[in-house]
Amino acid sequence: MLPTVLDQAERLVALDATAPLTPAELRIAAKGLPDRPGLLVVAGARPSALAPLLRRGDKEGFVVGDMTDADDFAPTVELPDAPVYLLEGLDRGDHLANWSPEETAPELGRTGRTPLLLTEGVQWVLQDPEVLARNACFMTIGSRLRKPDGRYDARTPAVWISNGTGRDGRERKDAPKVGWCWWGNRHTWLGFASATARSA
Repeated sequence: MLPTVLDQAERLVALDATAPLTPAELRIAAKGLPDRPGLLVVAGARPSALAPLLRRGDKEGFVVGDMTDADDFAPTVELPDAPVYLLEGLDRGDHLANWSPEETAPELGRTGRTPLLLTEGVQWVLQDPEVLARNACFMTIGSRLRKPDGRYDARTPAVWISNGTGRDGRERKDAPKVGWCWWGNRHTWLGFASATARSA
């Protein structure tokens, strides 16, 4: 369960996670949002800056080493023209586990839902760490990376929990992790985070 929007704003201030807004700008903008449940999203927040602020127990979050371009994954959906907005009707998408991103994108559209951006997914976990659970994590297919030739990169961002293997390192076992999976691949432990609306 998410705190109120104003409490979420104060959490971001306490974490020094208000960029690109100042704490004062964030507080003012948050007061202008609709008074209903949802996630306070700071537009333009960089996943690479927020990931280290994630916590699972005493483990600090991180971005995988082969995703140095995490901040370049751009929205494929329309966003409010506002410094902050409310993301409503959040769902981790557990029922879509073992679907590929390629299969899921049209399904979300068919059901009237919008996929989360990577920055939205990270901000969700920042406000509600329990939403990230072992074997029940999520992809954020609302963010894609364009290649110079205009085609999409096949990598698709996701937020999950490290097993401490490979380049992650044993010391990162159980840490929140920003990484990627292939557009055409399925994973039994990754759902697809989505929402019903973005309101400014």
